[in-house]
Amino acid sequence: MSRTLPTVGILGGGQLARMLALAAAPLGIRTLAVDATADACAGQVSGLVVAAWDDEAALAEFARQVDVVTFDFENVPAATAERLAGRVDVFPNPRALAVAQDRLSEKTLFRESGLNTPEFAVVDTRDDLVAAVGRIGLPAILKTRRLGYDGKGQFRLKAPADIDAAWAALGDAASGHGLILEAFVPFDRELSVLAVRGRDGAFRTWPLTRNWHVDGVLSLSLAPAPGTSDALEQEAVAHARAIAERLDYVGVFALELFVRGNELLGNEMAPRVHNSGHWTIEGAHTSQFENHIRAVLGLPLGDTGVRGASAMLNWIGEMPDPAPVLSVADGHWHDYGKEARPGRKVGHATICATDAGSLRAKLVEVGAALGREGQVAPAVEALG
Repeated sequence: MSRTLPTVGILGGGQLARMLALAAAPLGIRTLAVDATADACAGQVSGLVVAAWDDEAALAEFARQVDVVTFDFENVPAATAERLAGRVDVFPNPRALAVAQDRLSEKTLFRESGLNTPEFAVVDTRDDLVAAVGRIGLPAILKTRRLGYDGKGQFRLKAPADIDAAWAALGDAASGHGLILEAFVPFDRELSVLAVRGRDGAFRTWPLTRNWHVDGVLSLSLAPAPGTSDALEQEAVAHARAIAERLDYVGVFALELFVRGNELLGNEMAPRVHNSGHWTIEGAHTSQFENHIRAVLGLPLGDTGVRGASAMLNWIGEMPDPAPVLSVADGHWHDYGKEARPGRKVGHATICATDAGSLRAKLVEVGAALGREGQVAPAVEALG
């Protein structure tokens, strides 16, 4: 007896859409991505519609072909998601997308949900910037309120003399999308909560992930995060649940946190599957990608428990030699099929082990073989 396979539409055709498509296929679920570029890497494994976000005719036809719509990055215009929601279910809902697109709305949501944040101030003019520096102090980070990710749209101010340079770099954005000045936090660690919420309100999280960034781009993730107390994890999960319920969120999201002493501070929220959760493909019973597909289609959520300890290494700009990763037991290679370009995420590797000590030994071996001892060093140290 034949059956019609459900189709998940994905706004965006990057590596996250690609991995969503790869997770959907074993479930008998088709995917159709929309992207403005014909060579979007998701198109190598998924159906692809090439269209601009304001191409109403193309998007209407796209909506006709899918059963539900999601997105693979947060800079999809919220207006596009809103228009599609009039034709087909969209998860996460457009409101969640809109909140996460604006750093002011995001931080306001955090505080309303009981999660403290670094001090911040709205900046619309140069005078606002001067006043904000006077109130918040330095060092601080000037950011665009919208369209910023992976360290883009940011300027760090270390001294009052940096005000002119910061305004020269980002001031033009103030009239369009606005700016926000955030106090620099001398944090001890960066953590992320990866969470999933179903259509029925079911809520699950993977163990906390510890992250390290280089120039604002994720370089390394380690899960479960070593040295994290049960109390801290429970607090982080409670914050994620409160935010998800406040937004009536459906799907996977990441809540990025700073740890300062015993205090958690909200940094950012990504309303989608997240780079710091890539380790779940091999390291968890159900990956973030499969659980996102399950959630948006209203299927039961999968087990988010781990199989052991995992480290994820991000490849930026160009792919290294895969042999050292593939030579170790439980080493996994992911090439996104993207053209090499400075600053571009082109792939990742995940190394898994039954315990922290075994993972540490594997990371030392792989780091030495790749000549990337510096990249693996933070995880090696954290694993003891």
